Amino acid sequence: MSAQAARAEAPQAPILLRETIGSIAVLTLNRPAARNSLSEGLIAELHAALNDIGGDKAVRAVVIAANGPAFSAGHDLKELTARRSDADRGRAYFAELMNACSAMMQAVVRLPKPVVAAVQGIATAAGCQLVASCDLAVASEAATFATPGVDIGLFCSTPMVALSRNVPRKQAMEMLLTGEPVSAATAKEIGLINRVVPAGTERDAAIALAQKVALKSAHTVKLGKEAFYRQAEMNLADAYRFAAEVMTENMMARDAEEGIGAFIEKREPKWQDR
Repeated sequence: MSAQAARAEAPQAPILLRETIGSIAVLTLNRPAARNSLSEGLIAELHAALNDIGGDKAVRAVVIAANGPAFSAGHDLKELTARRSDADRGRAYFAELMNACSAMMQAVVRLPKPVVAAVQGIATAAGCQLVASCDLAVASEAATFATPGVDIGLFCSTPMVALSRNVPRKQAMEMLLTGEPVSAATAKEIGLINRVVPAGTERDAAIALAQKVALKSAHTVKLGKEAFYRQAEMNLADAYRFAAEVMTENMMARDAEEGIGAFIEKREPKWQDR
């Protein structure tokens, strides 16, 4: 058998890996040779995994990590360019892919469990968008972040949505207009990530952070996460009105009654996630 035939018969490695560590689901982007670019297939697999995790009561938090030197270099430009030969020069495919990617990013936000990014290397364009879409992010001191679409004539418009909801406008615009990368230290300073850790420890640090949240009432975390993102889009008066309704509903939950009782009685609470 020729080497070429052997390669053709060799099974393809999965592009998304999933493992469970206690109550934490770890999703690992596994296209290292393609710098973990978000191909059509990887976007679909991430979205499907998130949907599956959403209904899994055994999972209390999620970590998104990546194999290889890059976290994610954004969209797969070779995949996009291949559709230029379509009759419409790729317009229908581009619209379908961008909408699919946007839906996956929203699935991260809407997941009723916290999602933590573990960033070991570069996170650019849609890769930076994925980090910004996660609830929390831990990065290696070697990681960098950029929205460099402007350098190739393709403004990072969809990454802009998540980026501008994480960092101040001037910093977001500088990243979007110059395309220049920012260090992990700067990303932490402007609010894109939570923590910077020594290279090689980011995955364990992200899991440890996820495990801290996993100790809380899943019902309370679900209520809180949903409320956080909803109120952020409201004006001040509407946000307070909505938050008061959520707080009232939360007070009626069994875990709030248990948690307050445990605090008063100076004991550990016993959550029932309801």
